[in-house]
Amino acid sequence: MTTMPHDRSGKLRAVVQVASGNFLEMYDFMVFGYYASAIARAYFPSHDEFASLMLSLMTFGAGFLMRPLGAVLLGAYIDRHGRRRGLLVTLGLMAIGTLSIAVTPGYHTLGLAAPILVVLGRLVQGLSAGAELGGVSVYLSEIATPGNKGFYVSWQSASQQVAVVFAAFLGVLLSTWLRPEQMAEWGWRVPLLVGCTLVPLLFVIRRSLQETEEFLGRPRRPSTSQVLRTLLGSWRIVLVGVALVAMTTVTFYTITAFTPTFGKEVLHLDGGDALVVTMCVGLSNFFWLPVMGAASDRVGRRALLAASTALAIATAFPAMAWLVASPSLGRLLAVELWLSFLYGSYNGAMIVYLTEIMPLEVRTAGFSLAYSLATAIFGGFTPAFDTWLIHATGNRAMPGVWVSCSAGLALAAVALGKVRGSASVTQGTDRNRLDGSA
Repeated sequence: MTTMPHDRSGKLRAVVQVASGNFLEMYDFMVFGYYASAIARAYFPSHDEFASLMLSLMTFGAGFLMRPLGAVLLGAYIDRHGRRRGLLVTLGLMAIGTLSIAVTPGYHTLGLAAPILVVLGRLVQGLSAGAELGGVSVYLSEIATPGNKGFYVSWQSASQQVAVVFAAFLGVLLSTWLRPEQMAEWGWRVPLLVGCTLVPLLFVIRRSLQETEEFLGRPRRPSTSQVLRTLLGSWRIVLVGVALVAMTTVTFYTITAFTPTFGKEVLHLDGGDALVVTMCVGLSNFFWLPVMGAASDRVGRRALLAASTALAIATAFPAMAWLVASPSLGRLLAVELWLSFLYGSYNGAMIVYLTEIMPLEVRTAGFSLAYSLATAIFGGFTPAFDTWLIHATGNRAMPGVWVSCSAGLALAAVALGKVRGSASVTQGTDRNRLDGSA
C-alpha cells in the first residue's frame, strides 16, 4: 500500500479526497433538516401540525442515536484496518441510508411501512456518521505538517459547510422554480436524489485515498475487544470530550438544520429567505473554521475555547431576544452570523483538541464515541428540543438559552481538559498547543 506524499500538492489532494465523503454525510443530514415540514406531511400526516412536525424532527434526531454504536464498531474497524478502508465503508453506508429515504413512497401509499423505512434509513445514516467524523478528523491530524494541525483538521468541519451551502442553494432554486404545493408533494425529494447521484463520483475520489504513514508505522493494531477495554479505561477523557462537543453540535444544528424551520414556522418569514440565511451561515462557517483552526496553532487551543464559550454564554440569549422582538430577514441574518462566528471560533480549535487528548491506540474510536454521544444527547435533537421549548414556554428566544447552556458545559470541560489532556501528552500531543503556553 502506498503512503501519503510529502509535497504540498499531494497533501492538498488528500484533504480534498478525505473531505469529499464528509460533504455527503453532512449534505444528507442537512437536507432532512431543511425539509422537515414536507417530510412530516409525507410520512407523519396528522391533524395536529405541531405533532406531525415533532415526529419528523424526532426522526431526524433518531439518526444520532445510532452514532455511538457506529463510533464503537466502525471506529474500532478504522483503528484496526486503516483510515482509508474504514472511510470507504462509512461512505457506502451513508449512500444506502440516503437512497432509502429518497425513494420511499409516502404514508398514503405504503401506510405504516413508509415511516418505518424512513426511520431505518436515518438509523443507517447515523451508523455511518458515527465514525465518519472521527475517521476524517484523525486522518487529517495524521497527515498535517508540523505546527499546522489545527488548520488541517479544521477542514473536516469546513467541508461540511460546503454541504450546508450547496443544500441551501439547491433549496433556494427549487423554491423559485416550483410552487409550494409541488415542493410539499415531491420537490423535497430532489435534493436527496441529487445526493444519491453524487455517490459514484465521491466513491471514486475517496477510493484513491492513501493510508497515513502514522497508521502504517504503528507496531500493533488493537482488536475490537481491546478497543472496547481501552475505551472503558479512558471513560473520563471520553466524558470530557462529550462536554467539549456539546457546544459545537448544539450551535451548529441551531444555525443550520433548524434555521429554515425556525424562520418559516416560528418567525413567519419567507421560507426562501430563511434558506438564503442558512446559505450565508454556511459560507461564514467555511471562512471562520480554517481561520480559527490556524489561530489555535498560534495562540493555543484552550485560550480560544475559553474565549468563545464565554462569549456564547453572555450573548446567545440576548441576541435571540433581540431577533424575536421584531423578526426580519436582516435581524435573522445578523444573529445567525454572530452565532456562526462563535461556532467557527470554538470548533476550529475544539476538533483538533479532541484528537489530541484521545489515547493513540483508540484515537478514532475515542474521538468518534465522544462526538457521537454528544450529538445523540445534545445536537441531534436540538431542532426538536428548540421547537418544544418554544411551544412549552411561549418564548421564541429559547434556542438562545439552549446554546448558552451547552456553552457553559463546554467551558467546564475546557477547565478540566488540561488535566485530562495531559495524560495523553506522552502519546504525542504538543503540550504547548493544548495549554496555550509558550
